[in-house]
Amino acid sequence: MQRKNYYWLHAGDICAIALVAIIGFATHGSLDTAGLRMLTTFIPVLVAWYLISPFLGVYQSEVITDWHKLWRPALAMLYAAPFAAWLRAILLDTPSSWLFILVLAAVSAAGMMVWRGMFWLVVRRNKVQNG
Repeated sequence: MQRKNYYWLHAGDICAIALVAIIGFATHGSLDTAGLRMLTTFIPVLVAWYLISPFLGVYQSEVITDWHKLWRPALAMLYAAPFAAWLRAILLDTPSSWLFILVLAAVSAAGMMVWRGMFWLVVRRNKVQNG
């Protein structure tokens, strides 16, 4: 896989995590007043993702290009979410509820799987077009 695709993959991962934070605040009806408070979710999830995801090989070429392995980024996010919730709890000096952790894990894993699926389709299409 081309090096520039890795940059797009990382940019997309970051955008997917940001979108999860935006969706979270929007579903609570506080998106219009959230402002920088969104960083209290975004930064912990981003840190947890980048600390945990490499252990599941989500940036290995064979994982990125094989649709049968789209479960790996989702699993990485399922592992990252409790860690992110813990980091967020430290940042806010308040405990996280188990329901928040479950929802964060499910939504983040689904978001990452959708993004990685779209990325896989684009890479596959480009590979077919370029031979």
